[in-house]
Amino acid sequence: MNDGWLRFHAESARLTLQIHAQPNAKSTGAASLHGDALKVRIAAPALDDKANTALLAWLGTALNLPRTVLKIRSGATSRRKVVEIQPADAAIAARAARLAEE
Repeated sequence: MNDGWLRFHAESARLTLQIHAQPNAKSTGAASLHGDALKVRIAAPALDDKANTALLAWLGTALNLPRTVLKIRSGATSRRKVVEIQPADAAIAARAARLAEE
């Protein structure tokens, strides 16, 4: 499953998400697609890793996953981030794909 912002690698049980983060929002949640990334509004400042922590907490809750399987693979200090979920399966990839529809 490859939707531009979402890539599922079945052979390595890995899901990568391209995220465009918008910190300091009123609430945390998926906004829309922003080019080849999912725009996520984050109700935390981009200070002391608070926005990254809030992003991973929201993704864990939205996808019903433990925080331990989520990590920011690149972009920890920028708006554009690559989040990796491992282990992942097709059901998790389908739940993630629905985030863009909300």
